[in-house]
Amino acid sequence: MENKELLARELFRSGANCAQAVFCSFADEFGFSRQEAMKLASGFGAGMGRMREVCGAFSALVMISNLRHGPESAQDKDGKDRQYRRIQLLAEKFKKQSGGSVICRELLNLSKETVSDPVSEKRSAEYYQKRPCVELVGLAAKLAEEELEL
Repeated sequence: MENKELLARELFRSGANCAQAVFCSFADEFGFSRQEAMKLASGFGAGMGRMREVCGAFSALVMISNLRHGPESAQDKDGKDRQYRRIQLLAEKFKKQSGGSVICRELLNLSKETVSDPVSEKRSAEYYQKRPCVELVGLAAKLAEEELEL
């Protein structure tokens, strides 16, 4: 089995957004094709459609946990509560290792007033140097591996 953390970093560096990079690294674990996983995760990137809200890498981690542990019925209150607890624990782990947040804008040190253009930035060496996203997708993939006990 390939190293999911390295795969997520590679996918991000090749142009995938943060959510796609993490989620696509685990596509085979859940029977998704890479193309299906890319489509499913596409809108979660850059803090949901580049609005800089919840980090896309963390969102992908939540999706992976949901696929493994989430309740299968709307009436499963205990399962829902267990999953909410699990997600909060994952958030604490992510925060502890990411600089204290799961919010994209905070992780990128952007002000709340920063207007987010829906057009993604061109990827360049400077792009990768000015942001922690490669490390964050690696962290989310590592936590997902632990979550899935791979």
